[in-house]
Amino acid sequence: MMPSMENTMKSFSFGVVDYIVFGIMLTVSASIGAYFGFFSKSKNTTDEYLLGGKKMKTIPIAISLVASQLSGIAIMSIPAETYSYGLAYIFLVLSNILVVPTLTYIIVPVFYENNISNCYEYLQIRFNKSTRRIVTLSFVLNACLMLPVYMFIPSLAFSQVTGINIHLINTIVCSICVFYTMLGGIKAVVWTDVVQAMVMLSSVVLVSYLGVLKVGGLNKVFENVEAGGRLDVSYSLDPRIRSSFFSLFISGYLMWTGHIGLNQICVQRIVSLPTIQQAKRALTITGIGIIIIMSFNAFTGLLMFARYFGCDPILAGVVEKPDKLMPFFVQDVVGHLKGVPGVFISCVFSASLSTMSAILNSMAGVVYFDYIKPWIRHTEARANAVMKIFVVVMGFYCIASGLIVQRFTSILQTIITITGINTGAVVGVFLLGMFVPRANGKAAVTSVAFSILTMLWIIVNAQLRFKAGHIKYEPLPTTLDNCHIHDFRAVITNISTTPASSILQSTHSEEVPLLTTAFGSNQDFSIYDITFYWYKVLGVVLVWLLAIPLSYVWKSSEEKLNPKLFTPFVRRFLTQRSIEMEEMPLKTAKYVTPNTNTTVVVPLNAEENNKLK
Repeated sequence: MMPSMENTMKSFSFGVVDYIVFGIMLTVSASIGAYFGFFSKSKNTTDEYLLGGKKMKTIPIAISLVASQLSGIAIMSIPAETYSYGLAYIFLVLSNILVVPTLTYIIVPVFYENNISNCYEYLQIRFNKSTRRIVTLSFVLNACLMLPVYMFIPSLAFSQVTGINIHLINTIVCSICVFYTMLGGIKAVVWTDVVQAMVMLSSVVLVSYLGVLKVGGLNKVFENVEAGGRLDVSYSLDPRIRSSFFSLFISGYLMWTGHIGLNQICVQRIVSLPTIQQAKRALTITGIGIIIIMSFNAFTGLLMFARYFGCDPILAGVVEKPDKLMPFFVQDVVGHLKGVPGVFISCVFSASLSTMSAILNSMAGVVYFDYIKPWIRHTEARANAVMKIFVVVMGFYCIASGLIVQRFTSILQTIITITGINTGAVVGVFLLGMFVPRANGKAAVTSVAFSILTMLWIIVNAQLRFKAGHIKYEPLPTTLDNCHIHDFRAVITNISTTPASSILQSTHSEEVPLLTTAFGSNQDFSIYDITFYWYKVLGVVLVWLLAIPLSYVWKSSEEKLNPKLFTPFVRRFLTQRSIEMEEMPLKTAKYVTPNTNTTVVVPLNAEENNKLK
């Protein structure tokens, strides 16, 4: 007989040991920032603050890159995703198999060979200042939208297991993150990430292992999830289906490419390594690390379903929504082990702290160099002071914005939807610059603006359709038929005190004549009904569809572009064409000198020669 959920609910709180474990994690993070801020023998320069003097080490950078991608959203919302919609999410994770070679052989060489420390600097060199400004602005606005969400998730988990006011927790933890990021710069961010990543990995593995034992072994886990339809995968090409193989794998490929290789948050760390060989090694380790830990997160969602198979805590009203299920499951599985719930909550906070600190550090550099430096007298000391003040201001902003984030329903869906506004445009314009020599600045900036505005229009209309009830993403079905078998008396008690109508409403939703659901649609196709996973793909397509024709309409200047601005694959063709042009005989022109009245034969310059050819 399994332990009663009644006991689980009674023990659903932190003990003294848990508070100590959590306090140690926060203290270590703050101490690292204090060390690099007050005791480290480093220069007070922007290069040191943002890039660590370009003397960072491979393994810490790789771990930091993994940690920055594993926000509290990954720890809390990915298990909720697979619990509700099945294992299909794993294909978004596995897309990293293609992302790593794309970054190491196509994108990162361009940054290193052009000595670029700010990835948006590339857009100015390749296209023009306007392209850089519009992409930088989208990065800043996107970061402002995402920061409060990243920090609210762990506060939500902590509040659920302790009962402490969620906004008080948010204030304390945001303050600690701001403290070590402001003082220590990129070195503090990277080394706190290393510590926090160890906490994350150990916690996720431990919860998964003990969860399997609690369910009764791997065979029992997969038996339950298969019976519940959580292993079913759709291979349909219908873009309205929420989670299909194609939508997840293609979207995942573009998402990871954009987040790791074309976003200053990660590029700043990659180029802080002294050589491109070290950067390639770091990216390979990063890809492997993301696949491992994200797979554990996805598997945890299946574990939760197997554990509560036939006795869904959400359906019973014990847990409010899927995003709150993970801390409940952890307390159920490892709550009897002193300190382990504290390790898990530390894991969630570690994930969010690493993401927040990375965003704050890179965002401070981008805002200063793009928007503040042109208007002040620049000195290294003044630049560092301005960036630190900016970090503090953003900390206050995150605390205040928690009041809005509290109202979101599905955090993971919210995140992917918000980033869908601009991520596709950013990935599209970078790849355009690296792959299409004919593309020019006017075409680039126009296509980026067109893509962002179009995606904003589509997303706003899609949200209106959600609100009107034309789109409804109901999860895969769950039941309460087996609660007596599991001896989950707390759930049974909760059911008996819940009005029957609400239970029926949860299990039998009314049939709507025209509706797009998570698994299909019975209405005419509308672009507003496509799943949010396709937003990034559509953003890239919009950039290329407009930029390439415009590049023929608005011809670029005859100025020869540096081959190093293109990916190595494209560069070969440019070099070959250049050699062929040089081997062709130059055209000549005859001129009569006015003084001597003699004829002189003069070769035309390269530009005139090319025109004649």
